[in-house]
Amino acid sequence: MQKDRRSDGRRLAAGALAALGLLGAAGTAPAYAESAPEVYVALGDSMASGPLIPDITGPLACGRSTHNYGHELAKALGVDEYRDVTCSGAKSQHMTEPQQLSLAGVPAGEVPPQLDAVRADTTLVTLTVGGNDAGLVGVAQDCVRLDPGGARCQDEYTEGGVDTVAQRIEEFGPKLGDVLDGIAERAPQARVVVTGYGDYVKPGGCYPAVPVLPSDADWLQGGVNHLNKVVAEQSAAHGARYVDLYTPSRGHDACAAPKEKWVEGFVPTDLAAPLHPNRRGEENYARIINEQLPDAR
Repeated sequence: MQKDRRSDGRRLAAGALAALGLLGAAGTAPAYAESAPEVYVALGDSMASGPLIPDITGPLACGRSTHNYGHELAKALGVDEYRDVTCSGAKSQHMTEPQQLSLAGVPAGEVPPQLDAVRADTTLVTLTVGGNDAGLVGVAQDCVRLDPGGARCQDEYTEGGVDTVAQRIEEFGPKLGDVLDGIAERAPQARVVVTGYGDYVKPGGCYPAVPVLPSDADWLQGGVNHLNKVVAEQSAAHGARYVDLYTPSRGHDACAAPKEKWVEGFVPTDLAAPLHPNRRGEENYARIINEQLPDAR
């Protein structure tokens, strides 16, 4: 992107944001300085970091790829400065607390709180978080059934008639609200974009390619959709822009053909971590986010 085009976009930013309902918590749109450089900070967990997608950058245990959606978006926007602090395993607490890292169970140091990268000069923030707060990857791993006649996984996560995964998702909501308030305090002029999670498995699943029972496949994706709903609600309540990745990714789940899928199953067919986006998915997530940025062009 040429700098004069970005300046033109910033002159129109307040009006565009008002038209799209992207007002800050105080009811006013962020003020963009025409001459300010575009400084983009990417925050989040492994869906944002892109583990095992070549090439690796940053701490090895963070699984940060040079082709995650943040890198692809930064390249498309031609930003002046890009800070990627996404990290596998990150929870909402790691936005404000250091994250202890490990590789194969071996301690691998720590990384600073991700919000340390958000400063007054930041003009764009993307955030993907919540999957680890809900423990969704671990739950999916517990749901593997080599016997199609096995017991339902979801019953193991029901106590006294309460879905404990759904309960964790609801408890995550206020934590996300606090994170968004923290971003606004540190970078009041920044556009804040929060993504949901994509489509991981089609209705009824595709046993044995994805070895979870049909009812569990629907329950697992239902948990992802529940998390997306909570993320969308908190984003709206705290002045951030929510980007839906589920709807445009339908048909590109782990059951799809290798050249069509955006996320990998338990046994990847591409260079990516199991149950995570591949490079195709990260590139498409970047495209979808870019299309929804009010002054990205």
